[in-house]
Amino acid sequence: MLIDDNPDDNFYHQIIIEKFNPAIHIISMESATEALEYLTNNKEKAKHPNLIFLDVNMPGMNGWDFLEAYSKLDTSLQSNLIIIMLTTSDNTSDIEKAKKWNFVSEFKTKPVTKKLLEDITEKYFEAKSEEIIK
Repeated sequence: MLIDDNPDDNFYHQIIIEKFNPAIHIISMESATEALEYLTNNKEKAKHPNLIFLDVNMPGMNGWDFLEAYSKLDTSLQSNLIIIMLTTSDNTSDIEKAKKWNFVSEFKTKPVTKKLLEDITEKYFEAKSEEIIK
């Protein structure tokens, strides 16, 4: 799942992910509120993402607000979900803030790249990226 208020960023990241592995189903949301609604209203595990790229700075509900609301969801909705926070800033206070959430796996600077996807795949999904890339 991509959560970013900038449709251009979502579009670009979707292209990178599709090039990395065309079989990946991408859910793109332009607001954190919309993403939370999706997660809470779709009770079927098959419809839940196993990875979220979450933008930090968004109008309305930002990435931090999303994490606060997400922490209150039923734990079954949180299980086995990798959250990667994305930002255009490398502010160390944001990195420290992200560490307080035990369900935030990484804090990375935009954009999503093939190398980042390879690293995430190897670290969190047990498959070697060489086996995924065709």
